[in-house]
Amino acid sequence: MLKIGVFGAGHLGKIHIDHWKQIPGTSLIGFYEANDSDAGSVLEQEGVKRYQDPDQLIADIDLADIVAPAAVHFEIAKKCLLSQKHIFIEKPLTQSLGEAAELVALVNEANVKCQVGYVERYNPALLALSGKVLQPMFIEVHRLAQFGSQASAVSVIMDLMIHDIDIVMHMVKSPVRRISASGVAVINEAADIANARIEFDNGCVANLTSSRISLNNMQKMRIFQRDAYIGINFLDKKTEIISLKDAGGSAGTSGFPLEMPNGNKKIISVDAADVKASDAMRMQLEDFADAVLNDRPVRVSIYDGFQAMDVAEQVLKKMSLHNEMHNV
Repeated sequence: MLKIGVFGAGHLGKIHIDHWKQIPGTSLIGFYEANDSDAGSVLEQEGVKRYQDPDQLIADIDLADIVAPAAVHFEIAKKCLLSQKHIFIEKPLTQSLGEAAELVALVNEANVKCQVGYVERYNPALLALSGKVLQPMFIEVHRLAQFGSQASAVSVIMDLMIHDIDIVMHMVKSPVRRISASGVAVINEAADIANARIEFDNGCVANLTSSRISLNNMQKMRIFQRDAYIGINFLDKKTEIISLKDAGGSAGTSGFPLEMPNGNKKIISVDAADVKASDAMRMQLEDFADAVLNDRPVRVSIYDGFQAMDVAEQVLKKMSLHNEMHNV
């Protein structure tokens, strides 16, 4: 039985605690939360033991789930790794790239499992493409969130866009050649809306737009590759694949006929991918627990988390430079 300890009992931490109580093969030992109000609501609703000493919780567990504020991620994760505990850590990894690099090294030295909480990797609309060969040449992403009353000190890059940076890096699998970006702070001191163009060595280009001051929510990714267009709606959990197929191809192939410039006849086939309903947040925790129990690779590694953070930091720098040049 895998003994679990949760660090952080805020909004997201409470959801994690509830999931861990139901995941087979695990036993939720307790949680640590410095805020008495947050801790109290967990004790009332969940009936889980609260630890006053984080070091004691680390000593009593096999796996630490770090859902505390990003400001304390590094401190908690380092203690866990030095005690050779497996860790699940929410994004962003840390507050600085230097701290993130140190965690990568510590994970390797400790020889433990570590997964970063990029929950969109478990979105059923994305998982529906698991068997599809992806060779994107252009990617367009819009992640727009309705304006909320709560102020944020974190840039929309680290708040929202980093999810799409992680997915794009995972899909393209090529070194980044060039980044350009621009953004505007409308309500908060940090940017609320931003656009980034990421060019890769293999020729792929990704255009990412993120906003938290929109009228409507939107989470869409459009992937263009040779002979195919793939549309992913993360919000509505729908995926469509539009592809060019030979007119005399597989039996049952249907679609819209198209005559190519060279005289060949093709069919534009429109297919809805088989999207299986699931709880992405619970799935990522179950998947990580299974990776630990069965000693297999995790879906979102510590290096994946570092890589996404590295690119996000570059986007922030390019955005800052662009704003200075244009006196924004």
